[in-house]
Amino acid sequence: MTSTYSKIAGLGFYVPDNVVTNDDLTQYMDTNDAWIQERTGIKQRRYFTYGKDTNASMATAASRMALERAGIEAAAVDLIVYATITPDYYFPGSAFLMQRELGLEGIAVIDIRQQCSGFVYALSIADQFIKSGMYKTALVVGSEIQSSLLNKSTEGRGVAVIFGDGAGAAVIQATTNPDHRILSTHLHADGRYAEDLYVKDPGSSRDGRWITEATVAEGNYNVTMNGSAVFKHAVVRFAEVINESLAANGLQPEDLSLLVPHQANIRISNYVQQQMKLPEEKVFNNIQLYGNTTAASIPIALTEAFEQGRIKSGDLVCLAAFGSGFTWASALIRW
Repeated sequence: MTSTYSKIAGLGFYVPDNVVTNDDLTQYMDTNDAWIQERTGIKQRRYFTYGKDTNASMATAASRMALERAGIEAAAVDLIVYATITPDYYFPGSAFLMQRELGLEGIAVIDIRQQCSGFVYALSIADQFIKSGMYKTALVVGSEIQSSLLNKSTEGRGVAVIFGDGAGAAVIQATTNPDHRILSTHLHADGRYAEDLYVKDPGSSRDGRWITEATVAEGNYNVTMNGSAVFKHAVVRFAEVINESLAANGLQPEDLSLLVPHQANIRISNYVQQQMKLPEEKVFNNIQLYGNTTAASIPIALTEAFEQGRIKSGDLVCLAAFGSGFTWASALIRW
């Protein structure tokens, strides 16, 4: 009996036109380019343009690019798995809005909220559905508009300088070729650390309405991050989940052609590179240009790596992420 696997057939991304440099941020907060680059590696990021960009429109643009590169029409898609923590509406999710823009009414859509690990979680969900035979072609998307929720002041600069906006997408298709497929995915979470990186409001378990003058005054709609805790856990979990994917397939770090980590902080990526004993050319980073785009960061980076010729047929590529929740995940792919 022939086994069914899934493969990445096309990649695409979209970033807004609005380039925001570190120097631009000095208009809002007490900071400077050297301070930001030293702590994060970021030189610039993109912010959405109100009235032009939405979470769903960015995802749609990325998806159309991925579909074109896969050489298929949107009508071939029978599943959308959409990762974001910044949906256009509180509900329904942005997957419905993208489905509408692509004219795919009637197909299944799944919205997930797994933060920086969102794309890898979404990829794993699509992979399982395709391997089961339930679906044949899926769009896996990560899209974020974070600039509108940042506290762009000196008080909030520790978080505000990090994040940007953008979207990335992948077309996942069924295949019977065991040499060109997603080999395995690995998903983890630990809710004990939920409040180390979170946005408290709006939430349903409140006295009175979800949004009140009191909740606004308390500022709990801002991102709260325990930076040292995030860094401490991230460098451990990244290495663990990468090694888990390699061990599951009987491989070693030296077998990797390219590691595409979530673009959280260049210091985290560099630390993981050293832990894994990987040469610089085997780790792809583009946080310098886009900042941390949360669920969009891996598909944006993966697309750019492919465009730059860093990924070729037969290559072994590992995707790895860590984020709020805490959540961490990896995917190992034979290209």
